[in-house]
Amino acid sequence: MTNRKKRLKKGIESLGQQIKFHEEKKERAHEEGKIELENYYEKEIGILGNTRKKKKELLDK
Repeated sequence: MTNRKKRLKKGIESLGQQIKFHEEKKERAHEEGKIELENYYEKEIGILGNTRKKKKELLDK
């Protein structure tokens, strides 16, 4: 059971890093005026956020 918790913690940390990375890319796309790309990153951030939330719930059980 501890291995599962370790994997979940690593997954949550990794998703947090990916969210930050996508937010930086979204900012660059906004500065460059690439609206479609900015929308894409916004959707990706939402998906990653939902996945992170689900993993946190599994970890808290």
